[in-house]
Parts: sequence; C-alpha cells; structure tokens
Amino acid sequence: MERLWGLLQRAQSLSPRPSQTIYKPVEGTQQGRLEEEEEDREEGPEPPVPFCPMKLRGPEPRLSFTGRQSLGLWASAGRRAAPYLVLMALLIFTGAFLLGYVAFRGSCQACGDDVLVVSEDVNYEPGPETQQGTMYWSDLQALFLRLLGEGCLEEAIRQTSLRERVAGSAGMAALAGDIRQALSRQKLDHVWMDTHYVGLQFPDPAHPNTLHWVDEAGGQLRLEDPDVYCPYSATGNATGALVYAHYGRPGDLQHLRSLGVEPAGRLLLMRLGAISFAQKVASAQDFGALGVLIYPDPADLSQDPHKPELPSHRAVYGHVHLGTGDPYTPGFPSFNQTQFPPVQSSGLPSILAQPISADIALQLLRKLQGPEAPQEWQGRLPHSPYRLGPGPGLRLTVNNHRVSTPISNIFGCIEGRSEPDHYVVIGAQRDAWGPGAAKSAVGTAILLELVRTFSSMVSKGFRPRRSLLFISWDGGDFGSVGSTEWLEGYLSVLHLKAVVYVSLDNAVLGDDKFHAKTSPLLISLIENILKQVDSPNHSGQTLFEHVVSHNQSWDAEVVRPLPMDSSAYSFTAFAGVPAVEFSFLEDGQAYPFLHTKDDTYENLHRALRGRLPAVAQAVAQLAGQLLIRLSHDHLLPLDFSRYGDEVLRHMGSLNEFSGDLKARGLTLQWVYSARGDYIRAAEKLRKEIYSSEESDERLMRMYNVRIMRVEFYFLSQYVSPADSPFRHIFLGHGDHTLGALLDHARLLRSGGARDPKTASSRQVPGLDFQEGRFRRQLALLTWTLQGAANALSGDVWNIDNNF
Repeated sequence: MERLWGLLQRAQSLSPRPSQTIYKPVEGTQQGRLEEEEEDREEGPEPPVPFCPMKLRGPEPRLSFTGRQSLGLWASAGRRAAPYLVLMALLIFTGAFLLGYVAFRGSCQACGDDVLVVSEDVNYEPGPETQQGTMYWSDLQALFLRLLGEGCLEEAIRQTSLRERVAGSAGMAALAGDIRQALSRQKLDHVWMDTHYVGLQFPDPAHPNTLHWVDEAGGQLRLEDPDVYCPYSATGNATGALVYAHYGRPGDLQHLRSLGVEPAGRLLLMRLGAISFAQKVASAQDFGALGVLIYPDPADLSQDPHKPELPSHRAVYGHVHLGTGDPYTPGFPSFNQTQFPPVQSSGLPSILAQPISADIALQLLRKLQGPEAPQEWQGRLPHSPYRLGPGPGLRLTVNNHRVSTPISNIFGCIEGRSEPDHYVVIGAQRDAWGPGAAKSAVGTAILLELVRTFSSMVSKGFRPRRSLLFISWDGGDFGSVGSTEWLEGYLSVLHLKAVVYVSLDNAVLGDDKFHAKTSPLLISLIENILKQVDSPNHSGQTLFEHVVSHNQSWDAEVVRPLPMDSSAYSFTAFAGVPAVEFSFLEDGQAYPFLHTKDDTYENLHRALRGRLPAVAQAVAQLAGQLLIRLSHDHLLPLDFSRYGDEVLRHMGSLNEFSGDLKARGLTLQWVYSARGDYIRAAEKLRKEIYSSEESDERLMRMYNVRIMRVEFYFLSQYVSPADSPFRHIFLGHGDHTLGALLDHARLLRSGGARDPKTASSRQVPGLDFQEGRFRRQLALLTWTLQGAANALSGDVWNIDNNF
C-alpha cells in the first residue's frame, strides 16, 4: 500500500495537471443547453490497466513511463466510476422532484375546489404597480371585495333613475354619451358603440287609445294613464262582449271554454302575472279572441301594510311581441345600410291589447254576468263578484304607430391574456319606460361599478385568462331589442367565442328571496359562489345558507329556466350561449311598481326598508366573483353533465304516455338511446379532464372549446333559424322542442286538456293527435340530442352511437 501511495504521489508531482473545458448537456427547464465547467482530473487507487492517451490538438508535455502509467491508472478508474456517479445524481434529483411534487399537490388538494390557484400559468406576471407575486383565488377575492367596497352604488342608482331613458329619446342619447365617456376613463382595452335602426311602436298623442261602452249611453271609460300602452299591439278597433279569463294562460282559456263561456269573438279581461303580456295575447289570439285588457289585481301585489302599494289608478306597461328583437327585421340585424325583405315576425299579434288600471277593471267586473269564477280565480278588488261573463259590449281602439328609431349599445372590454378570443359577457339594460329604478337603474349602476372595480384590479396586477366584455343595452323595454340585434349581427362570431352571458336586469326587486334563472350548465358554479357571498339581510349567513333555510331543495325550488321575457333568453335560446339572470324578490308577492311610473328610487328604497345599498352590493359581489371564476379558471367551470339530468327529468313526463304511444306503434326508445349516449360522452370527457395535466395549455383550451359549445349543441340543426329563431330544444319555441312534443302527447288523453302552468302558448286548441307530426317531432328531438352527444364525444373517431 505504501509503495502504491508513493507511486501516486510521484505521478502527481510529474503531471502538469492541465485544466480542460468540458461541454455537457444539462437536464431541467433548459434542456439541451451546454454548460461550461472547469473539471480537474482526479486520481484513485485503482489497479494499473493498459492506457492509450487521447490525441489532443495542443502540445503535450513529455512524461516518463512511470508517470504515464500512473496517469492511465487514475483515468481508467474515473472512466469506470462516472456512470455510477451520474446514476446516483439522477436518483437523488428524481427523488427530490417527486417529494416536492407530492408535497405541493397535497397542499392544493387540501384547499379543495374553493381555493383555486389562478396563477399557475407560467406566463402570468403581476403588473408593475403591485408588489405581490402569485395571486391565489383568496387573494383575488379579497382584492375584488376591497375595491368594490370603495364605490357608491346607492348614489349611482338614484342619479340614473332621475334621467329620461326612453329608447330613442334625447335623454337616452345624452345618457349613452355619458356612459361611453365613463368607460373611456377606465383602463379598458377597447371601448366602442353599435347603433341599430329599429322599428319601435309608440302611442299617438294626437289620437290616444280609448275604451267605450257599447250601449244606449255609449259612454267612454276614461283611461287614467293614456300614455301607458302595449308596444306591438295590432291597431284599429275591436268590439265585443267582455269575458274574465284569469291570467290568460292556454289552460285558463281551455277551462273557460269547458265551463260554457266561449272566448272566441270576445274581449278578454286578464290579470297581470303568471305569464308575460306577449304570452297572454298570443293565447287569446289562438282561441279566437278579438282583444285583451290587462290589469294589476291587488291579490298579485304586495299586501304588507309597511310597504308601499301600487295606486289603483296605475296601469302597467308591457310589450306583446312573442319574441325578442326588432319584429320588423326578424332574423336580420337592423343596421341602417342593410336592405330587408318586407316581412314581420310571426310573434306579432293580430289582435288588440291595452293595459288598464285596477279602477277600470273594477268597473268592468261589476258589469259581468254569467257563472261565478272558480275560487282560485278570485282576486281582491273590493265589492266585485268576479263572474266569468259575458258582459256588456265594449269597443277598444288602439292607435299606436311604428317609428324607425336609432338605439345604441355601448361596449367596454378587458382583453384576456391567454384566451383573448373567448368572451365572458355581462350586460344591463339602460333604457326604461318611466323612472325605471328597479328595471334598469340598478343594473346600470352595478355594471358601471363592476367596470371600475375590474379596471382597478388590472392596475393591481390582475389579468383574466379570457376577455371580459361589459355591455350597456338599449331598447330592452321593447323586448331585448338591443341585445338581440347585436346577436343577430355577430352570431357567426359569438357562437364560437362567447362563453357565458350574465344579466344584471331585474336584479333587485326585493330582499327576501333569491331566484336564479339560468342554464343547467351554470347551476353548480352559482351554488359555489353563493356559499362565498354574505346574505344582505341575515347577518352571519351566506347567501346559500339563507336560500337553503327557506328551500330544502334549492336547485329545484330556487333555480328556474330562462323565460322569454328575460334579457338573457336570446343568448341561450337563439345563440346557444349559457346565460344567467338572478334576482332578489319580495317574499310571496311581486314588486308592485315594475313597468309603471311609480318605479322610482324612493319607492324601491321604501319597498326594501332601506336595504337597497346592501342588496345591490350583494348582487355586485355575486356577479363579480362569477366573472372571476369564468374568466380566470384554467378549465371552464361549466357542469356539462347536468343536461343528462335535464333530459331524464323531461323523459319522466313523457313516460306516462308510453302505453298510449305503444298502442299506436310508436316508441320513445330512440330518445332514451340518445340520452344514454350523451351521458356516456359526458362521463368520458369528465374522466379525460380528471386524468389530464392542468398545465397543458393546448389540452385545456381543447377541453374548454368543447365545454363552452355544449349549449350550442342543443340548438336544433334541423330547423331553419329564419322560421324558428329559438331553436333550443329545452327553451325554444316550435315543433322541434321537447315542450311541443309533450303538449302533443297530452292530446292522447282527456281530449287535449292541459295543465295551465305548463302548456305551451302556441299549441292550437282543439287539435287532435297526429301520428305523422308526432313522428317528425320525435325525430327532430332525437337527432338534436344525439348530435349533442356526438359533439361532446370529441373527434369523429371517438363517436360510439348505440342505435
């Protein structure tokens, strides 16, 4: 051993120990990079082996035989040990990496769904004005709530309600300019305006609408609100006997006929509520009526003595177009330079309609004869027997006229950093008939406050993954004209890019109850957000806890489908974009002043007993956190599996007719198969997403595109958008819808009698069951549902139809 040690020392003293530059690949985030490092030769006590020195391009010092032999000995040892050293280093690196990964994932798993790391994207960088680094969901939530609290919603609502805002008026033009300037002052990426020229209907001041008795005296019933009217009513005169028709639902009119009172050829007196003005008039037209008078019955309004009541001389405004948008350019955007064929919407009524006050209705009811109305039809007008009629003759005259009117939508956008071509849209109606405090002032104020808050968040370092699009709509009181015309103009773009629409209209109509009118895709997300927003009138409770305390099954009792009179309806039923409109409501009775001259800031504040600021703030918190999740989550939080449950629920209604259908040689098997394919496709996609890496941007975008188009899949591809603009099989109107199929199946029993709460307003009364029509309806429904299953499956080679 001592001899070997001496030989090694001698070899070291003789060796000049040159320094060599070695290039080697480095593993990690910069793979393939070559790194320089100075490496000295080392020696080890390995036994001598034959050594052939490498030829280098520089001068080589002369060594004695002994020195060369010692140098070869050490080089051989190093060459044999190198693989083991590299392997050991790799093992240490791998173990450390796995340990860190498990620890990190474990900490995130503990957070649950509510603590979403919103900045995992490596491209996310905080803004220059912020000192914080990674922003988690809790960070963004706290930042949003802090900045939102700096605003003054109450004053904005009051100021907006004081301004004239009738569509097409000079006051509306001034307000539009002010809102555009307000958006331009914020740090938005884009601000612009779209102007449409639409056909709106207004009363004629020189020839007001009138109502007369037809008898010897021929006296006129004075309308206390002569400028309250029904836009899109037919014009002219109608004379006939009066009949009381409750809410005017198809089932009500069918029941009226079964009691021996014929609605055809009569003027019908209907109560406000249950269905929209347009649906009342449409069902009256289907039953052959000549005209409709609509009044607010005290039984349908608030009875709280501590809250303000609607005066008995007030009539309620409401349009009667069974549809949305400009009815004189159906299916086309109303840009001024476009030429349109001379057509009208099929939803325009051919009969007259006029709102009247409770005082006028009381005079009419006292004149009615015939059988007494059923108990559930009785209202609360004093000293009135509520008979069905017919009563004395009336003559109704409607002189409304059409005016070509410019309306303007105002837009502001914050571009997303990763998916700027995907839009999360939030909007509010700006116009109003009358003061419109609850109708549009609240929504407009909340919209502007959210713009200010998100603009401030951007300056603090927040940047959403997807673009946020804020919109102030015009023409909303005439049937969502502004929003529908925009959808018609840009539908080819929006159905591929619009992710969700959030409506702020009718958001605060009370403070007791909460309702969400929404697509099934958004139910789970709304539930999650409700658990993070404090209840405005129950301290220490979240909104979700407050809702559940009043409703044991919140999603069945609180969640509603989007009705046609909702401003969000067109987004889903026409464009295939999931949408939501949420509202705080009075307990039991409706807010009495909506669509009247008494919808003032003062009355709204009194109706909420001074809690208007708190409720408006709760709506802003709910909408804002919804926007953060929708615009910033890596994976869109839309529950696409919910539609499987929706189909199953409707299938339960169809099942009761399976025996009748089987007797006619018909079967529902194909619909069941299509539903099964959709559920399997949804489960397969869910498993794919669960097993994928969230950091894979390309994969996440691919999943997001499939998820965001689910709503569009339920627009029937087998009917014409010009003939059936609302093609959605669950929410739309026409033979392709599941509701129409159910209505047709009900004709198999009881001579076509239908539930007044569920019957379609466009089902023609007295129509018998038609096998050929039913087969076509069944085919339309089946293949739309099957198409949704196929699209959700992904690529064509992944489709597995089980027919």
